[in-house]
Amino acid sequence: MYLVIDIGGTFIKYGVMSESGELLSKGRRGIGRSGLQELQDALYAIVDAQDMKQIQGIAMSCPGTIDVLTGVVYHGGSFPFLHEVNLAKLLADRYSVDVSIENDGKCAALAELWLGSVKDNRDSVVMVLGSGIAGGIIIDGKLQRGKNLSAGEVSYVMSRIDPVTKEAAYFGLESSAVEMVRQIGMLKRLHDPSDGEAVFEFINQGDPEACGVFDNFCTQIAVQIMNLQYILDPEVFAIGGGISAQPIVLKRIEWAIGELKRINPLHKANPKITACTFGNDANLYGALYHFLNSHRST
Repeated sequence: MYLVIDIGGTFIKYGVMSESGELLSKGRRGIGRSGLQELQDALYAIVDAQDMKQIQGIAMSCPGTIDVLTGVVYHGGSFPFLHEVNLAKLLADRYSVDVSIENDGKCAALAELWLGSVKDNRDSVVMVLGSGIAGGIIIDGKLQRGKNLSAGEVSYVMSRIDPVTKEAAYFGLESSAVEMVRQIGMLKRLHDPSDGEAVFEFINQGDPEACGVFDNFCTQIAVQIMNLQYILDPEVFAIGGGISAQPIVLKRIEWAIGELKRINPLHKANPKITACTFGNDANLYGALYHFLNSHRST
């Protein structure tokens, strides 16, 4: 059995999994952002609560740019204090157990590659719609990291640039599902503008204001799917993130692709999109798959 840990923005999710990918138990623990010590204490509390005699390794998912060979985290995403911290070594030294660590978006992609929606495809792109765009690029059945560990970081793709100031707009910021929900929540004067369920009630009912913002969001996603189709020519795009559970998300992205092709007849690409298999547990599955692969190779 393996202990799997996913460090998220609000919670640390964790579970015990079998080598075949069965999630035997799971839980979550709140997390603050005061600094490294608070994060370490939360991680140690999770591990201390396990029967470590039964645990053969710890597999972690973490924000930031991750050097999977050394275990060092760079930048740390929403946890900047993790920059240049070897989080894997901290746990490995304390508990005398093998520890692996991988970027959270890439873990989501690995989950789909292992047991999910792209497992039967050699070339695919996994896009996780959240505060930005996470995920990964899979070529010849292998997750791509790149020389500088930035392969698949499509949030940084520039969607346009001001020719005078040279200031750029970024795909990840313009296509934030969190921001899309917040905008609609504000427009509809919701008590909690971040209430995704309430926002999608308006969208599914065809509310003009809500659908206007939502359609713009889906068009931004469709534009970059088309761009990536020409650059990488994958067999399939798998769309994940919390909002992907709403059937209208894939339908409207497909609609937006169709509109782009109709209005711009130069387009010949026919991207195929599907929903990711795993929901909020994707990073746990992907973290374990990375652990198993990294230790098989050694």
